[in-house]
Amino acid sequence: MKPSVFSKLASLDERLHELDRLLADPGVVSDLDNYRKLTREHAELAPVVALFKEYRQSEADIAAAQELAGDPDMREFADDEIKSARQCMERLDAELQRALLPKDPNDDKNIILEVRAGTGGDESALFAGDLFRMYARYAERQRWQVEVISESPGEVGGYKEIIARIVGAGAYSRLKFESGGHRVQRVPETEAQGRIHTSAATVAVMAEADDVSDVNINPADVRVDTFRASGAGGQHINKTDSAVRLTHLPTGIVVECQDGRSQHKNKEQAWRVLAARIKDQQLRAAQAKEAAERKSLIGSGDRSERIRTYNFPQGRVTDHRINLTLYKIDFVMDGDLSELTDALIAEHQAEQLAALATTA
Repeated sequence: MKPSVFSKLASLDERLHELDRLLADPGVVSDLDNYRKLTREHAELAPVVALFKEYRQSEADIAAAQELAGDPDMREFADDEIKSARQCMERLDAELQRALLPKDPNDDKNIILEVRAGTGGDESALFAGDLFRMYARYAERQRWQVEVISESPGEVGGYKEIIARIVGAGAYSRLKFESGGHRVQRVPETEAQGRIHTSAATVAVMAEADDVSDVNINPADVRVDTFRASGAGGQHINKTDSAVRLTHLPTGIVVECQDGRSQHKNKEQAWRVLAARIKDQQLRAAQAKEAAERKSLIGSGDRSERIRTYNFPQGRVTDHRINLTLYKIDFVMDGDLSELTDALIAEHQAEQLAALATTA
């Protein structure tokens, strides 16, 4: 283990002991906000320090075994103990390095998911619908909640655009690498000749702001328009100006919400999406700057990049960023995304470790 890593872990061990003392202080417990902050920090540090203690115990086991190695009758036993402890230390070293990687402050956030049809006409809208169902099924598997904020149906099914809020612990951490261009190759239902068509859709995954006020938005910079909702909804929705359009003048970001029956509900949802989009724009600018300094395969945040192809005739899904191909398209489209998300997270961690190695 590098001295810099060992020193960092030793300081975390000291900090955990300090937190134990603070959390036992009645004066600290009386301040609920501070108490929650300290308990959160304690929960984050405890598993890391536990690994560090295992590592140091393995060090102690090696030292004890080396003392025994001087006895000819104990040498074989001591050698086995040393070998086992060193293997344990190698495993713990790798785990501790991953545990020390910088945490994404958005990882535990809920997300705003946007899926839009791209090139390919009706087939693109159908594909956008399939993608949204894929993410909704994945969310169900994770026991997350999906709330549709706004939708614009396609002419023959699917969606021209759909925006949803996904509520669940770690939603952003699992889906943040889904942003980008998704391409499908298949024979459309409307294709009489049986020819394979290629169409596309774009996906945007944005961390939800904890509160709209967390994002610096000057109300004077936002134009609010109300209008009558169009499409399905019955007489009530077409007789009142319940739909809301927000235009953020400095960035040109426009958000429309008309699915709710009340103007108040639509305005609340529109502000939520606007805050997420502005926050996401700031995040992508930071990612682009980082990508300019060092090549990042999956964290560039570039929405124009084609990240994945779904080839139905061959039954395969290929993620182009990590050259991963899975021949299980039916499972993937039914929301079985764990193999993809796990591989993307692992690749991102490998990039972080490589960057850490060059700076440590």
